[in-house]
Amino acid sequence: MSEPVLSMAQPITLLQPARLEIGAGAITRLAAWAEPYKRVFVVAMVPTIGFVDRIGLMGAVETFIDIPPEPDLPAVEAVLAAARAFRPDLVIGLGGGSVMDVAKLVAVLWDSEQSVIDVVGVGKVWGRRSALAQVPTTSGTGSEAGIRSLVTNPETLAKLAVESPFMLADIAVLDPELTYSVPAAVTAATGIDALAHCVESFTNIKAHPLIDGYASLGISLVGRYLARAVADGRDTEARAGMMLASYYGGVCLGPVNTAGGHALAYPLGTRLKLPHGLANAIIFPHMLAFNASARPGKTAVVAQSLGLSGVVATDSVLAESLAYCRGLGLNMSLSSHGASEQDLAAWAEDAFAIKRLIDNNPRPLSVSDILSIYRDAY
Repeated sequence: MSEPVLSMAQPITLLQPARLEIGAGAITRLAAWAEPYKRVFVVAMVPTIGFVDRIGLMGAVETFIDIPPEPDLPAVEAVLAAARAFRPDLVIGLGGGSVMDVAKLVAVLWDSEQSVIDVVGVGKVWGRRSALAQVPTTSGTGSEAGIRSLVTNPETLAKLAVESPFMLADIAVLDPELTYSVPAAVTAATGIDALAHCVESFTNIKAHPLIDGYASLGISLVGRYLARAVADGRDTEARAGMMLASYYGGVCLGPVNTAGGHALAYPLGTRLKLPHGLANAIIFPHMLAFNASARPGKTAVVAQSLGLSGVVATDSVLAESLAYCRGLGLNMSLSSHGASEQDLAAWAEDAFAIKRLIDNNPRPLSVSDILSIYRDAY
């Protein structure tokens, strides 16, 4: 199957943070930027609270750390209540993707009459008066680069997506030293999540030459540095490379977004309670292989970047990419993570319902296709 020719004339909008600080010790440069702000509200988690002092913020600082791994509406409302009581002029997200997603919502909603439900969708946020800084402490989601936030509806367990240019950070700080303590297994899983962002954007039906540039750079960085970061958490160059790969993946999400892979991963987070990175890592080889026939040239680029053979036959792609993930120490079997085979059909229906991503996939996905992928991953 031939691949579509991408048109440079296709309209596209690319938004990025106004300022990007990257490199070892970059977090220390945030204090000078934040000096004009007198009331700083930091959204963090227990493992990242120690980094607040490293920033050296001036003025009144309040840190909220009670953020669950998959934030739902009540969790976000609790953070908003704390922010409304504090009345910040700067909000900082200091943590992984969930923390940064919540920080975006806090920045646009704490002083607004709008609720989270009011802004679900695209372009529904009225505005933002507080400044927003994003400081990732993992290398996976790329949330620091983007304008989307995801929150779980506890009644349906569906992911609610909010998208607005008002949620774009004023500054993003990529300091590899903040990721030194991330365990090897988490480094591997979140690294594959960053890879999936780039690959799903690269092979997407909405793919664009501009975004392909960021995506291919991100894929190359993962191939060069992920195994090193897993092997030695204090390899600063590898950690910095993975932070940049994650950032590039986040850049890709704005104009293009992910596709079938993330749609299949979301039920594993909401239903099985798998961490987002691990859910995407388990699905990644299966979707790369499923889409290979629709994007043979780009699949070959991905495979070669990861040090695989580049043979684009479905079976070869699946076997080699599974071996790559297992070589990073990841357990790639759903059953070993507590899944029951009887649950898979319902999860397939859940995934298929995420049309905003399913419809981006380069090869059409049916419910039966999704169920077959889940069974292969079982």
